[in-house]
Amino acid sequence: MTDATSNVAEYSVSEISFALKRSVEDQFGFVRVRGEISGYRGPHSSGHAYFALKDENARMEAVVWRGVFGKLRFKPEEGMEVIATGKLTTYPNSSKYQIVIDALEPAGAGALMALLEERKRKLTAEGLFDASRKQLLPYLPKVIGVVTSPTGAVIRDILHRLTDRFPVHVLVWPVRVQGETCGAEVAAGIAGFNALPEGGAIPRPDIIIVARGGGSLEDLWGFNDEIVVRAAAASEIPLISAVGHETDWTLIDHAADVRAPTPTGAAEMAVPVRRELLDKLDDLGRRLNGGISRVIDVRATRLMAAARALPRPGDILALPRQRFDSLANGLGQALKANTNAHSRRFDRVAARLSPLSLLRNQAQLGERLASLRQRSDRAISEVLRQRAARLERVVSVFDAVNHKATLKRGYALVRDGEGRPVFDAAALAAGAALDIEFRDGHVAATVGEGGAEPTKPARKPVRAKGGEGGQGSLF
Repeated sequence: MTDATSNVAEYSVSEISFALKRSVEDQFGFVRVRGEISGYRGPHSSGHAYFALKDENARMEAVVWRGVFGKLRFKPEEGMEVIATGKLTTYPNSSKYQIVIDALEPAGAGALMALLEERKRKLTAEGLFDASRKQLLPYLPKVIGVVTSPTGAVIRDILHRLTDRFPVHVLVWPVRVQGETCGAEVAAGIAGFNALPEGGAIPRPDIIIVARGGGSLEDLWGFNDEIVVRAAAASEIPLISAVGHETDWTLIDHAADVRAPTPTGAAEMAVPVRRELLDKLDDLGRRLNGGISRVIDVRATRLMAAARALPRPGDILALPRQRFDSLANGLGQALKANTNAHSRRFDRVAARLSPLSLLRNQAQLGERLASLRQRSDRAISEVLRQRAARLERVVSVFDAVNHKATLKRGYALVRDGEGRPVFDAAALAAGAALDIEFRDGHVAATVGEGGAEPTKPARKPVRAKGGEGGQGSLF
């Protein structure tokens, strides 16, 4: 019987796989696919990004090659609804089809707003928008750094407003304010100004203004980039956000220290009006001079009133001068009286002093010294007697516990070859070396054959009642 399939062409697995790959790529060489990103975990170590696009009924694998990923205007995020543009192809090693993405965009403003709200919740949870992180703006900045496009109308508006209000030194960090690289360039500008050293060749700004004109949500999207928000929150220099018009809000507005409704408004917040400051200084100067004049007048009036209440210098010294004269007149008489009193006292003391009284005092002193010497000798003798008695008691206690005293009573101390005392005969083995200490020296000994066995003490002999030498029996 002939096999009906014998004429069907045979294909290898590789041939089928690559034939399908060519068919799919020819049929779907350019497609736009709408779906929700699923399974995205960031770019691979190779730089490529792998994830899937899904809807309610199906799922498709997706890949973005490294060269394309860096140019994407909107980076993929988990759960984001997008429209992917690219071509379909297959992956023969796993028999899967996938879309190779060349461009990626959110699926309408609703998707962008959902992504924006999700990113806002995430950064709020991290505390990047907390009011406690906000810094106060310096009142009179010397240098202002502006992160914006150097060719747009925004920088001209800011410079014009600063010139009108209070001319200061302005540094411009040029960036793209729209497009794929906008977020990275703005973040680099903020970090660059913060990295400038104090007192360096390029002055470090006192305030940073991040500015851009108005635009659509897509145009301002770079200022919603997470890297921009983190750079603004980490800035050590106070930062003013002036992105878009008054109704436009971006995430950098929440992270900045102050949000300005327009770039021109940011310039007004950064510096005061110079003419107003000068007028205020003039007014304060006039008030200060008037206040000083009034204080001087008041103090002069008080001084004149106090001067009128003071007595004349002659009147102040009259009373002390009179007292001094009175005391001076009585000083001579007082000195004479004092001299006479001391003379009489000296005469009384001299009358009591005579050779006989000196001899009597010397004899009394000798008797007192002799008495003290006797008391000292008795005290020393008593102390020595008590110390000798104490020493005798200590010696008697020492003799009682000293083994030398025991040896004098006829005992001996037996030690083994290592010098340790031997307490039991059973502990000795044949041939063991011994050291026997008597009261007058040591004797070396060796345990004999058979070892040492404990023996019972010999009993005393009992004398027979009727034996020889005894008393004998009475019956």
